[in-house]
Amino acid sequence: MGIISVEQTNRMYWLGRYAERVYTLVRCYFKGYDTMIDESYDSYHQFCQMIDIPDVYADKEDFMKAYPFDENNPDSIISNLIRAYDNAIVLRESIGSESLSYIQLAIYDMNKAKLSDAPLIELQYVIDDILAFWGMIDDKLDDDHIRNIVKSGKRIERFDLYARLGLGREVLIREANRMIPRIEKSGMNIAKEKLDELRKAVEEQEVDYYGVIGIVETLIA
Repeated sequence: MGIISVEQTNRMYWLGRYAERVYTLVRCYFKGYDTMIDESYDSYHQFCQMIDIPDVYADKEDFMKAYPFDENNPDSIISNLIRAYDNAIVLRESIGSESLSYIQLAIYDMNKAKLSDAPLIELQYVIDDILAFWGMIDDKLDDDHIRNIVKSGKRIERFDLYARLGLGREVLIREANRMIPRIEKSGMNIAKEKLDELRKAVEEQEVDYYGVIGIVETLIA
């Protein structure tokens, strides 16, 4: 492909981050849906705090409808999916039409879920669409440089969200071992000393989650 511009690199990186954000957050919503219906307290307050988004919801029912589907809410799942699409369509020549098509399908299935009385069925299709997108990136994308940039965004986003959700030391070690080599291959402007700092931070017996998140936020110089 030749030299990749700074703007293209940024779009590839954020395509990876937004696609992974949608995937992980749909899974969180998917797993918590039945619990939220039956619970006697509103756990969404804690969820908003953990992933650092404004708690702007009137009640549990408002959260269950607005968080996934409100395009006017910049922190909603659909808003993040639209951002992924906006980057993907500009990168169409780089990532291929087939990869783009699965992001388009994910938007279609999100819109179906919004209108459905049983949204979990369509949300499962959204999960499948994002997985298919990553399959296209792995299988059809010949340029390793592009793949490494996009998947660096994916790995950084997953690690960041897993840390915010407090998923545990072993999970973070595993994800760090996947993320760091991918970043090193990407050719992006990396604060390399932060990678070593991150390796050490996740191996502490008592992980400082806020500290780890702070390191992640400074990885890309």
